[in-house]
Amino acid sequence: MSFSPEEVDRYARQLVLRELGGPGQQKLKAAAVALVGVGGLGAPAALYLAAAGVGSLRLIDADTVALSNLQRQVLYTLDDIGVAKAAAAANALAALNPHVAVEPIARALTPANAAELLAGCDLVVDGTDDFATRFAVNAACHALNIPLVSGAIGRWTGQVGVFSGKPCYRCLVPDIPPDAEICAVVGVVGALAGVIGALMAVEAIKLIAGAGEPLAGRLLIYDALPAQTRTVKIAPDPACPVCSAPV
Repeated sequence: MSFSPEEVDRYARQLVLRELGGPGQQKLKAAAVALVGVGGLGAPAALYLAAAGVGSLRLIDADTVALSNLQRQVLYTLDDIGVAKAAAAANALAALNPHVAVEPIARALTPANAAELLAGCDLVVDGTDDFATRFAVNAACHALNIPLVSGAIGRWTGQVGVFSGKPCYRCLVPDIPPDAEICAVVGVVGALAGVIGALMAVEAIKLIAGAGEPLAGRLLIYDALPAQTRTVKIAPDPACPVCSAPV
């Protein structure tokens, strides 16, 4: 897979990286990544994946842009209010990098259609804000053997994890917490979405290019108020209904 002179110039800062170089950039160009949710986390992740030269991005989101989104969803502008996020994001990413093929899907991902919507992808990035969708994404990724980069934010805290095989996301969150909170209720500082979304993009790039050590089986937790991070190991759950279920 060759690069045009314009692509060589565009990706020059990555091509000189020892861990990426030409082979890594070719892997990025050949990769197909699905982003489930192009909101607070998916928007910055999508921007950085498109800028990095990921060849194909599938944007799955049934929501439309609202004024309250603009505090943290930096992919959108006032002109996008009322427009389907998948379509508005596709337009913005095409303007950023025309070498990336963007497929907008303005549908909600459910347990019934998750495998269909994610089929053919090399990696899935999940930035959704409800556990039912996260569970559906995790189950489909496990069934399809697709690595999953998952992120979440609330108030001043965010987290990023990578799941491939065991442990899976359900090992971390076996059931929907009875006190589950969403940003619309508890609030979130806008810049935190950029921090965690960018970290999700970094993990995706590492996985695709085979660079460094991904957060597989680990969870990175960032607390913005004291400016502290910690990484914890996730153990496989022998009772997990997904990755430990009988085949």
